[in-house]
Parts: sequence; C-alpha cells; structure tokens
Amino acid sequence: MAHPKHKVSSTRRDKRRTHYKAVVPTVVVCSNCGASVLYHRVCPECGFYRGKLAIEKKVAE
Repeated sequence: MAHPKHKVSSTRRDKRRTHYKAVVPTVVVCSNCGASVLYHRVCPECGFYRGKLAIEKKVAE
C-alpha cells in the first residue's frame, strides 16, 4: 500500500473537498393537482406526468 512522502497541507486538502456537498432536490408544483413533486417524476397524489395520466390511482372509499 502506498504511503505519502509529504504531509498534505490543509489548503490542498480543503481544495479537494470543495466538491463534497449535499444537493437540494428540485421540487416543482404538479400542473394537475398542485402538489409538490420531485422533478421528472410522476405525481404521487394524482398520477399525472407532464399533463398526461401515467398511472391509475385508487380512489379511497
């Protein structure tokens, strides 16, 4: 296994770690029912995607 010959400075280490960050998911409003939906996903409330019915949702009795 390789061993470092020199200490990695805090500046160099931090420059490498600048890209380690959490990303916030893109949330949009459903055009059919107005619920919050993750982008490029079928609406879990009504089953519509891009204005068309994608999945049939069961009606609660």
